[in-house]
Order: sequence, then C-alpha cells, then structure tokens
Amino acid sequence: MENNSNFTNALLPALDAKTKWYDTETLPKLLDNYRLLHTCVKNLFDFLVKKSLITPDPYKLDKKISDITPPESTQFVENEKSVIIGQRFSDYESMLDFLCNYYKFSTAHLTMQNIKKLVELNNSFLWANFSINSNKTNTRVLANIVADGRQKSDALTSSMINDSLQKASRAMSDINSVLKEFAEFQREYYKGQIRKNVFGHPGFDLGKAFSSPSDEMALIKKNFTAAMGKVPFYSELIDEIVQEDQAPNKEELQKKVMDKMGISVKKAVVQETKVDTKAMLMESAHMLGSLPPVLTQIIEKVKSNHDLLESEHNSIMDKIKRLFIQAFNLEEKPLYYSIMIVEAGTGAKRQEKLNYNQFVADIELKTKRFAVFNAKKSVGYNKIIAMNESGIFDLISGLITDCNKMIVLLNSLDEFFKAAASPANKSKVKGLKIDITSFKNIVIKANTYRAEYSSYIEEAEQMKKLGIS
Repeated sequence: MENNSNFTNALLPALDAKTKWYDTETLPKLLDNYRLLHTCVKNLFDFLVKKSLITPDPYKLDKKISDITPPESTQFVENEKSVIIGQRFSDYESMLDFLCNYYKFSTAHLTMQNIKKLVELNNSFLWANFSINSNKTNTRVLANIVADGRQKSDALTSSMINDSLQKASRAMSDINSVLKEFAEFQREYYKGQIRKNVFGHPGFDLGKAFSSPSDEMALIKKNFTAAMGKVPFYSELIDEIVQEDQAPNKEELQKKVMDKMGISVKKAVVQETKVDTKAMLMESAHMLGSLPPVLTQIIEKVKSNHDLLESEHNSIMDKIKRLFIQAFNLEEKPLYYSIMIVEAGTGAKRQEKLNYNQFVADIELKTKRFAVFNAKKSVGYNKIIAMNESGIFDLISGLITDCNKMIVLLNSLDEFFKAAASPANKSKVKGLKIDITSFKNIVIKANTYRAEYSSYIEEAEQMKKLGIS
C-alpha cells in the first residue's frame, strides 16, 4: 500500500506540471495551426464560390454551432456535387471558424471524446493527400473541383491556390501530430484524475482496495460516479490503474507512466549555415499575401450593403437628381457614413465620418498590393525581395497597422449597415463578422511572424554585443 501511495504522490504533481505545459505551450500552438488551416480553407472556399464552382449553403449563417460535428461524407450523384460539396465545405469552414474563435483548447476541455471528434473533423478533407484519386469522397470531389478552377485561373490566383493547399497540408500534419501525442497524455490524465478524485473520496477504502485487484476494481466502480460525475467509465484505463498498483511488474509499469510525464523540449541544433533572416521576414509577407480572397469577399458584401441602402433613396426627386448629375457630367458629392468606432483596447466609443468611396478604393488598392506577396514571378515581388530587410520590415509593419485600422472600421461599418437598413431590408444585409474574423486571423499570424523575426534580430544583436557569434 505504501508503494502505491508513493507512486500516486509522485504522479499527481508530475501530471499537473505536464498539464500546465500543454495548456500554456502546446495547445496554443495547436490553435494557431487550426487558425492557419481555417485561413487556407476560407481562401479556397471564397475562390470556389466566386468561380461558381460550388454553391454556398444559403443557411450557413443561421446554423448554430455548439459542438464539433464533421460534415457528411456519404456518396452522392455527380450532377449534385456543386450543391452537396458546397454545403459540406461550408460546414467544414464554419466548424473551423468555431474552433478558432469559440472552442477552448485546454487539457480539461480537450477530453478523449473531444479529441476523437477533432480527428473525425480533420479527416473530412485530407489535405496531406489532396488528390483527384483519393478514396475519400469529399476529398476526391473537392480536389477535382479545385483542379478545374485552377486551370481556368490566372497565374496569380493559381499561385494563391497552391499556397493555400500547401499550408493546409503542413498545418494538418502538425495538428495530427500534436493530437496523437496529446491523446496518449489524456489517457494518463484520465487515470490521474481517478487517483486524485476516486481514491480521495471518503467512500474509498485504500486498505481494502489494495488488498486485491478485484477489490480495487470494485471500489473504483462503486465510488466512480460520486467522485467523477458524468465522466465516462473506461474499463481499459481502469484496468491499467489496477495493473499499475498490483501487477507483479507494477514497478515497471509505474516507471513507464512517470517516463511519459517528461516534458519534451526541442534542443536547439547549432546550424553551420547562416539563418536566412530575410526568408523569416518574408513569411509574414506571404501570410499577408493570402488576404486578397478574403478582402475581395468583404468588398463585395460592403458594396452590396451600400447598394441596398441606396435603393431606399429612390424617390422621384432622387431619380431627377441622379439624371441631372449624369446629364451635366457633374461630380457627385462624397458619400459619408457616420459610424461608431469602438477602440479595441479601451472600449471607448467615438463617432467618425467614413468616406465610403475612398474607403472601398483603399481596400481594393491594398488587395492588389497584398496579392504581389505571393506572386513570386511578378515584377512587384522581385522589387520587394530586392529591398533590404529594414525596408521590408517597415513595409510589413505599415501594412499590418493599416489592416488593424481596417478591421476596426469594418466592424463599425458592419454595425452601421445593420442599423441603417429599413426593417424591410434588414434581412438582406450581408453580415461581415465571419469575413472580418478570417481577416483578423491572417493579420495576427502575419504579425506573429514579424514579431519572431524582430525577436531573432534583437537577440542576435545582443549576442553580438556580448561577443558571442
């Protein structure tokens, strides 16, 4: 009995330490990879919708998501692929959006049941084996649709598609690797919770439990619900607990468990070759280069909402005024929208007049600038590559700042459109929240790459000052 108590006393602090490591180090990185995957999927989804290769789910925004549910994967007839894959891919994108913005990535929440759900979602579309010959229905059909769209696109768009597919593949590979490792840890975490809660329950007689394997199993079953609540009872893992406590080779089994509690820290490998810091910095630029499809979708919705509001001003006098302006080739007065700006940091509110035409033109211009970052054979891209790192850093920093300002304005504009539309037209207003979230996630990732570059440069400078090369 003393040996068992010593094992439990040593195990629980080790479990707590590894849990903290997962919650603060590994699971946030898992979320980052899901955000990258979502960005890539959103880019592909918007591209296919724009090309009319898939039909978006008309009820997409009405669906309420509260848990992970993979899209359907059953067979369907060929002539329905546009609608069915459109709905399935739409559901998949919505589920990724839910994961990135509402799901809690923590050891306590990411149980074995939820890991299984994530794995099922991950297998909805096989990005690492994205082929027209895939034996998975959704993957095969979507790959064919994407291939068709790519053939009919210009070089810049094709480059964007290829980049999104490559990044989706890498992100999914990293995600699955983490989940596989984390699933192993969750088994030990589950067993640790039983040792902590069931063994510590007033009704659990330690002396009797450790008198025989059958007694320990019986007492765990008896006190399980009272101590663990609605947590599932996994017989296989309960049996492992009993084996670790009372099997002839229990010391060996206990050692294996404790070995799993080690925190794997990747050791820095001294590289003989010099780190390409410009390539590090360009990762941020390439991430911004994935913005055009998202911004194009936003522009289309903004223009649609603008036209909707304008349609409400269609009186005889309005028509005469427009005819008069056209007849005499007069310049229209700038259109200003009075929007409410909410500062992200402080929550402070202020009224601001937004020049609509100038704002849209600015987004369209930046969309073209962002597209250059992934057009590696273009003149514009070569000009950027020819710049020194300081110039590229300043360029990216300025664009990220501009993006953050745009996000604030777009959020305010979204609220304005919803409030300004007449009751009869409110249902016709196209919401921007999902697109703004995708926009924001890309900017966050780009800023992360920029910060990593900046930290590396600062560290290198400090090392240089200390005489360490």
